[in-house]
Amino acid sequence: MTHILIIEDEAKAARELANILKHIDDDINILAILDSVEECLQWFTVNKQPDLIFSDIQLADGLCFDLYNKVNIRSPVVFCTAFDEYMMNAFDTNAVSYLLKPVTREKVEKALDKFHTLKSVFEKNEHNKGLPGLLNQLKNNYKSVLLVHQKEKIIPVQVREIAYFYLDKTIVYITTLSHQRFYLTNTLEDLENALDPSMFYRANRQFIINKAAIANAERFFARKLVVKLVADTPEHLIVSKAKASDFLQWLEG
Repeated sequence: MTHILIIEDEAKAARELANILKHIDDDINILAILDSVEECLQWFTVNKQPDLIFSDIQLADGLCFDLYNKVNIRSPVVFCTAFDEYMMNAFDTNAVSYLLKPVTREKVEKALDKFHTLKSVFEKNEHNKGLPGLLNQLKNNYKSVLLVHQKEKIIPVQVREIAYFYLDKTIVYITTLSHQRFYLTNTLEDLENALDPSMFYRANRQFIINKAAIANAERFFARKLVVKLVADTPEHLIVSKAKASDFLQWLEG
């Protein structure tokens, strides 16, 4: 029996999801349908963690991430939302899948198949016990594609083609190796956690840079470094004295 908790503030969407789950597998038990962060907080104080959670992101009284910041959720989560802008935040949790609404039987089946596959693989692993451990390993599956918005279009950008990420006040811009420019809703902190550290380096508060985009680095005043990229940058890219040695080791290795 797979015990599933549904977190969804739209009653119709919650009923449809519950019906889909029951039709897919008779061994699925819907523990509860909750519609707010507050209701979830109360539920988790008196109930055991479910085997799996299907969760919307925007709830009646806030974002579901408010719940995960307050409760140590050990259960894997399938996120169901109408927005793709929270994808990076979602995979900072125990996410196993991210479904864009409308949620269909096909999407739910794929998410359940992934959940059962991961569970099965993990149970055969002699060195790591428990699904949460496997989920922690999954977090090292770094992003290979980012979705950017340009007017009405959603454009997939290959991460390896991004020269650098740049924070301008509160907006993060990306510039590609082919000199295209887009903006993101993510923070640099989100991106730093989602990018392969062997490929990308947080040079300072404004820049995350791709190793493939580095033309050269020059010694600068007070043992700092000035890094020049193959793509133009809006300001000098300075690596501090404190980070200079670490940066050069990263660049070499």
